[in-house]
Amino acid sequence: MTGPRFRVVGPGRAGGSIAAALTGQGWSGATDVRRESSAEEFASAADDVDLVVIATPDDAIGSVAERIEPSDTAVVVHLAGSLGLDVLHHAGHPRVGALHPLVSMPSADIGQERLVAGAWFAVAGDPLVEEIVAAWGGRFFTVADADRAAYHAAACIASNHLVALLGQVERVAAAAGVPLAAYLPLAMASLANVEALGPAAALTGPAARGDLATIDRHRAALAPLDSYELVAYDAMVVLARALRAN
Repeated sequence: MTGPRFRVVGPGRAGGSIAAALTGQGWSGATDVRRESSAEEFASAADDVDLVVIATPDDAIGSVAERIEPSDTAVVVHLAGSLGLDVLHHAGHPRVGALHPLVSMPSADIGQERLVAGAWFAVAGDPLVEEIVAAWGGRFFTVADADRAAYHAAACIASNHLVALLGQVERVAAAAGVPLAAYLPLAMASLANVEALGPAAALTGPAARGDLATIDRHRAALAPLDSYELVAYDAMVVLARALRAN
């Protein structure tokens, strides 16, 4: 007796990570559908499989879903955080789902490891999606379609914006002759404090203390640098003060 089968449409880093995690749980993968695949290969993507994973960029999901002939048995799932189920229903697919992992997947190997390490997932639609997350040992929550954009914005702030902020740390520290590596333990300890105490209680520094003189010295030091460094610093002071007020 063969196990369940899946097919990935758009096998990049995310699709490769999902494929590796499914294979590790006994699924077998059918031939991927790629950008250069024929119209016939797109149309038959849901044939002879239990699950179709659309792992394309978000803006392409709707058009890709429309190229796949609907199946009464295969579940068609996308990985987009900001999109709901309508993008798949509009293409005529009767069984649909959304599976957005709250993990960074820089490569298929690293992504697969993170997917099965107790990760959080935003799920919607067919119960098969929850079954997959449970098999991976993950945790999940549901997000209404109307709230998906806000949910995904928070995910981007937590990941992409955090990386961008550390890029600013690297640039500003370099102006003082200090390497980024010296600041990384501080950043990691701050994340640990947030995990243990919550953001408001974990906040330290001049904005938390109301030390305006120190903030002014910071601003004077940043002023000669590129203008966006001071803009970013001021924006974060505003957010820190708002957190302190709460």
